[in-house]
Amino acid sequence: MIFHTKISRQFVGQIRNPHRQDQALVNRLLLLLKQCKSTKLLQQIHTQMLINSVQMPMPNFLLSKMIELGDFSYSSLFFPRVPINSYAFNVMIRGYATTWQKFDLALESFVHMKSLDVKPDNFTYPFVFISCGSLLASRIGRSVHCEVVKTGLLLDFHVAHSLITMYSRCTEMGSARYVFDEMIHRDLVSWNSIISGYSRLGFAGEAVEMFGELRKEGLEPDETTLVSVLGACGDLGDLNLGRWIDDYVIEKGMELNSYIGSALINMYGKCGQLESARTTFNCMKRKEVVIWNAMITGYAQNGQSDETIYLFNEMKETGPEPNEITLIAVLSACASIGALNLGKWIDEYASKRGLEHNIYVATALVDMYSKCGNLGYASRVFENMPRRNEVTWNTMISAHAFHGQAKEALSLFQRMLEENSSPPDDVTFVGVLSACVHGGLVDEGSRFFNLMTSSFGLTPKVEHYSCMVDLLSRAGRVYEAWDFIQEMPQKPDEILLGALLGACHKQKNVDIGERVLKLLLEMEPSNSGNYIISSKIYADTKRWDDCARMRALMKEKGVTKTPGCSWIEMEGQIREFHAGDFIIEGAKEIHRVLDMMYEDMAYSVIEDLQFL
Repeated sequence: MIFHTKISRQFVGQIRNPHRQDQALVNRLLLLLKQCKSTKLLQQIHTQMLINSVQMPMPNFLLSKMIELGDFSYSSLFFPRVPINSYAFNVMIRGYATTWQKFDLALESFVHMKSLDVKPDNFTYPFVFISCGSLLASRIGRSVHCEVVKTGLLLDFHVAHSLITMYSRCTEMGSARYVFDEMIHRDLVSWNSIISGYSRLGFAGEAVEMFGELRKEGLEPDETTLVSVLGACGDLGDLNLGRWIDDYVIEKGMELNSYIGSALINMYGKCGQLESARTTFNCMKRKEVVIWNAMITGYAQNGQSDETIYLFNEMKETGPEPNEITLIAVLSACASIGALNLGKWIDEYASKRGLEHNIYVATALVDMYSKCGNLGYASRVFENMPRRNEVTWNTMISAHAFHGQAKEALSLFQRMLEENSSPPDDVTFVGVLSACVHGGLVDEGSRFFNLMTSSFGLTPKVEHYSCMVDLLSRAGRVYEAWDFIQEMPQKPDEILLGALLGACHKQKNVDIGERVLKLLLEMEPSNSGNYIISSKIYADTKRWDDCARMRALMKEKGVTKTPGCSWIEMEGQIREFHAGDFIIEGAKEIHRVLDMMYEDMAYSVIEDLQFL
């Protein structure tokens, strides 16, 4: 069949003799194939090939164009009809690995290739290693690695680079480093592969060390190098190196695109340098969503909830559409300051955008609703989730515990075990033990604490010991709590000791209180709470001299009490209040209204007393 199109008409005059290969026709087809931009035109060229019995190398080029256009069905149907050759297998394996990311099919084609005695080459192995790395199939990757060594193809840069990347994706940095060290010649891509692997897997120190070695070799880092090292700088809090890279980018006149711009903002954010992060953000000519996310996340991670929300509102007005990463960061800020209305808006927005079932967004919603005091909404989001991970379960268990619903928290923990969807981790048991604390379930708490090791192979951390000390302390068993601390393999932290000191105040136990206070003053001598609680313990037992001594010690060391702070959300705006602060906008009016409320309340009390 000849399509009545421009292409078919071009060849009507050239197909009088179907058995004769006309080189001019082949050349014309190759040119059209190179210019082809759609599957429809490609099918017309394919038709001309069939009519004119065009053979190799045209089928190979045709297959390559099908893959370039991303037509999976067409390519899959055509590939078995191509004469067996290494080029066809290579382009098909590359298509599976890169165009469609069907890594299992790439490996199947590789096995099929070898079964037909078609020899893999340096164009085959890189995409096989990419597929192994993406599937975390390190066992297959090692087997292919052996083949490469035997054939001598490990000397090829592309093969070696893809092998390093494969091992790093499989979290086997020892093997990746071995391949790197065995390379006789290394180019910048070699260094980038190993530095990126270290940085991505959290080996920040090694990434920075390798960056230093790269500079000693006299190589100039490129954008890929700098982005990986900036990630490592953020993890290490290495502000000096981070600033050096910032200056290097300016000195070399490198484009401040979204790739390196977001890396700089993230680095400054992790180092707590939000002003520098904002300066980089403001310098960005084109702010894509990744740039907004980096700045918003930086504010959220540093506890700057107000700034997080202000910037998010600005993004809604002038920036790109927020995505799931944006929503997660803003929900974290909402949870920190109780901005329930904005949290609800994000919930509605996520539903409209089809993100309500995104496991990370949904988990952030559960956390936000629970911390804003709306456990019913948190439970609704949790129950509607089609899939849950351990973080989701942990968040909901902790939510019940935080709201004093010990029975519900422990029931949910049992359901987590029965559904067997996610194994409990150390965070799960913090939630479970917290539930026991709020419910006063001393025996159950002890049982769960012991289950961590005996049934789940988890080693208790200081957070778990803190829960147990808090549990025993609230039950009035302060001596047992102290003995528990003494038996800990780790050093107690200030949270754990603070809980016990509070219990000593409640129980008026000066003996344990003084022991705890001694440790606390060594750990955090500037914490006003430790002095105040201690003075109250002495006052409760009428040891007035010791009480006065604690107040004097607090004054002597220049420790001041941190003022109380609260937030209120009005008409989408967050207002922050500090105790004794008269500088805030509208302070006089606010206090006048409060005085009126106090008067009304006092009047109501007097009226109630008159009726008694």
